[in-house]
Amino acid sequence: MIRLPLRAIALVSAVALIPATTAGLAATDVAAYRDLDRFMNVFERVRAQYVDKVDDNKLIDGAIEGMLASLDPHSSYLGVKDFDTLKTQTDGAYGGIGLSVSMEDGAVKVIAPTEDTPAYRAGVKAGDYITHLNGKLLYGGTLDEAVSQMKGAPGTDIKLTIVRPGRDKPFDVTLKRELISLKPVKWEVKQNVGIININTFNKSTGDSVRAAITGIDKATGGNVLGYVVDLRSNPGGLLDQAIDVSDVFLDHGEIVSQRGREKADIERYYARPGDLARGLPVVVLVDSGSASAAEIVAGALQDQRRALVLGEQSFGKGSVQTLLPLSEDTALRLTTARYYLPSGRSVQEGGVTPDIAVPQLNDPDYKTRPVLREADLRRHLINEAKVDDKILQSDDKPDPRFAATAAELEKKGVKDFQLDYAVSTISRLASTGVRSAAVGKTAARP
Repeated sequence: MIRLPLRAIALVSAVALIPATTAGLAATDVAAYRDLDRFMNVFERVRAQYVDKVDDNKLIDGAIEGMLASLDPHSSYLGVKDFDTLKTQTDGAYGGIGLSVSMEDGAVKVIAPTEDTPAYRAGVKAGDYITHLNGKLLYGGTLDEAVSQMKGAPGTDIKLTIVRPGRDKPFDVTLKRELISLKPVKWEVKQNVGIININTFNKSTGDSVRAAITGIDKATGGNVLGYVVDLRSNPGGLLDQAIDVSDVFLDHGEIVSQRGREKADIERYYARPGDLARGLPVVVLVDSGSASAAEIVAGALQDQRRALVLGEQSFGKGSVQTLLPLSEDTALRLTTARYYLPSGRSVQEGGVTPDIAVPQLNDPDYKTRPVLREADLRRHLINEAKVDDKILQSDDKPDPRFAATAAELEKKGVKDFQLDYAVSTISRLASTGVRSAAVGKTAARP
C-alpha cells in the first residue's frame, strides 16, 4: 500500500523530518559515520581497481538499492524510469502485460495477474516463476529491472519462460503488450445482487465504487438485494482510496490506523456518516492475491460487522510505504508504518481470515497449486502482535457444499464458483430479512 504525499503539507512534513533525524544521528551515533568511511573506502577501491571502468552513478544507485533491499521486500529506490512508472500506475494506465510480481531468492515470482489483461487471458497463475524474458535470463537482477522489461509499447510482443510448480518442464508464453488502462472498478447485476469488482486502488477507485452503486441501483429499479465486493487478486494501491471505499459501506467507526516507529506516531481514520449501501447485506470476496489496500477494506468491514468475508486467506501485507521525493524525477519508497484494523489486529504475515472458507472449485488444481503470501517473502516485517488466526479448516469429513468438480461445474455453466456462492449467500441473507451481512456472524452463515 502506498501513501502518496499528494498534499503540500504531507510532502513538507515527510521531507522535513529527514534533516532532523540525520542531525540526531550525528550527535548520538558516531559509529554510523565510521561505517560510512568504510563504505567510501570500498567505493574508491571499486572506482580505482575494478576490471572495467564503472560509472559513479551506477555504483551509488547500486549501493542505495542494496541498502533498501536489506530492509524489507517493499522499500526501494525509484530512479527516473521507475518513478515515472509508479506515477503512471497510480494514475491508472501503462503499457504492459498486467502482472503483480515479487522477487524471491533472485527469481521473479507472480503474485497475481490483473483481471482482463494479456497475462490473465494467457493463463499465467499466482505462484508461477518467470525465468526468462525474450530468452534472456532474469535471475540475479532487481525487481524493478524485471518489471521495466515487461512493460513496453502497446502492440509489441514479449515471450515469458515460466516454471510452474507441478509441471515437469518450463514453458513459453508469448504475449502482446497492451495499454493497461486499469479501470479500477467494474460492476454487474446477477439475480438482483450488485457485484462490484475492484481491481486496484488508484486515484479514482472511491469515486468509481460510488458510481457503481448508483448504476446498480438504477439497473435493479431500486430493488437491489445486496452487494458482493470482489477484491480477489487485487494487489492494493493507495491508502486514501482504501479508506474511501470502506467509508462507502460504513456509517461510523474506525476504518484503519497506522503506527510508525514511535508510540506517538499514530494516525486513525474514521468513517463519515452515511452508508451508501443503505445497510443492505455485503459479502467481500478475497483470495491469496488480495493485498494491502484490499485487506484494509475486507478487514475493516469484517471488524465492523458490516460484511461477511468469503474466499481464501488473503496475502498478508500490513505495511505502509510512503513516497519520499528525492528530486524532481527520483524518489524513495520507504516502509514507514504498519497499519491496524479496527479491532487492533494486524494483517501482516497472517492476512485476513475469511468468515467462510470457499475454495475456487473451477480451478482443478486449487488443492495443490502453491500460493505466495507476505510470510513467504524474505525479510518481511514480523507481526509483533500476531495471534493464532488460522483459516477456518474443515474436519476430515467432505463438505457437501464444495464437493463439485471443475468438470461438473462447467457442465452446469458455473464459471466462477466463489462468485456464484457469494451471490447465493446474499440472496439467502436477503430472504431472511438480514440488513447487514455480518449481524450475528454465526447465524448469518449459510
